[in-house]
Amino acid sequence: MKTETAIADTSIYHKNLQPVVYVLGDVSGRVESSVYAMLNLQPQIDKLIPATGAKIQTFLTEQPPTTENYSIKWDGEWQVTYEVFRDLSIAFAIVMVLIYALVVGWFQSFTTPLAIMTAIPFSLIGIMPAHWLMGSFFTATSMIGFIAGAGIVVRNSIILVDFVELRLKEGMPLEEAVIDAGAVRFRPMLLTAAAVIVGSAIILADPIFQG
Repeated sequence: MKTETAIADTSIYHKNLQPVVYVLGDVSGRVESSVYAMLNLQPQIDKLIPATGAKIQTFLTEQPPTTENYSIKWDGEWQVTYEVFRDLSIAFAIVMVLIYALVVGWFQSFTTPLAIMTAIPFSLIGIMPAHWLMGSFFTATSMIGFIAGAGIVVRNSIILVDFVELRLKEGMPLEEAVIDAGAVRFRPMLLTAAAVIVGSAIILADPIFQG
């Protein structure tokens, strides 16, 4: 990783206060995320002891509350990355609540949606190894894909559970109903999932969608 750092001559001095210095830098190479540069530099920063003897405070997501003490604020690309993933996480939580409400309205049950939505975390089993195999970073685009994938796995779960409930109403035992649902619904679930994969495969090599 190659790191280029430049200290801008924009120090702002206040009486009895510490100067504000803006340090600009960029990273390039195999590891381009600012997070890795921050992790590499932070131990070196922690070793610095100002003349006051107080440890330099580090702020990641908020501005330093005062300029009376030495402190460092990580900003720029890191701040943008933090805000994007924060907002996407909030959006994902809202999506989960809406999905739960819709499924409750359909099945008239508060426990059935929980069983249906347990498939969502298992999508990470495919997402994370696939990023590793493709040599791609987990970016904001990846997070959007994860949210979209949650809708796909929930849809497949609904298809199965709905079929199981139909068989249960016909008097079939639960174990047989589950086996029958897997056998009958497997083909439409496979075809719809394959359609999504084929439709999305064309953007796999696009550098924009890879972050």
